[in-house]
Amino acid sequence: MEGGLASSGTVTRWESFDSPYRGQPSVITEQSPVVFVVDPDVSIRGLLRKLIRSVGLRVDCFGSPLEFLLQKRPDAPSCLVLDVRLPRKSGLDIQRELAEAKVPLPIIFITGHGDIPMAVQAMKAGAVDFLTKPFREQDVLDAIHVALGLDRARRRRQAEIAMLRERLDSLTPRERELLPLIVSGFLNKQMAAEIGTTEGTVKVHRSQIMKKMGAESLPELIRMAQKIGIPASNR
Repeated sequence: MEGGLASSGTVTRWESFDSPYRGQPSVITEQSPVVFVVDPDVSIRGLLRKLIRSVGLRVDCFGSPLEFLLQKRPDAPSCLVLDVRLPRKSGLDIQRELAEAKVPLPIIFITGHGDIPMAVQAMKAGAVDFLTKPFREQDVLDAIHVALGLDRARRRRQAEIAMLRERLDSLTPRERELLPLIVSGFLNKQMAAEIGTTEGTVKVHRSQIMKKMGAESLPELIRMAQKIGIPASNR
């Protein structure tokens, strides 16, 4: 691996996604972004390393896909700049293997041997861009900016879902039983009849659910339930 670290440490960010504590920003501490480059041409690797470092990004370069696949990747926003023509395996093969392994790494293809069908295949499989050599440096930087933005957004969604699931786990069994009824629009008296309790008890449980989930309104609770896969009740 050939690496370069333009900046190190972690970045603390205040995010405004639907926090379970509305009005209190969620703090996310993440490592600095990293760009992976896989290209068998040492001169291209050197050019890309210099270019990417010039905008303050960390870059790790590899001469073969095997080197890249064996490398432990940091838990940080990242993307992959990948040549199509590689030793033993093509870049498209690597793209497919990463997808099958459920590694959601945004990929930018750069190649001197690409054609239209190959580009279409790569883009259909989720590539961020498909650039041909000789490439414009700004095009590469623009594609990296988009790719890192996509990976940051994915990581935010994952963090939000993990946070909501943690809140869900804090509910009592009775509260978990009521949640699907609440997001399905059941009235308190209907829920009381469904679970065999009083309307007053349902009101208490409902208040606790809203508090523990951090929802200030029913529509917000419904959105939270949808994000973590709580189905509407069929009762």
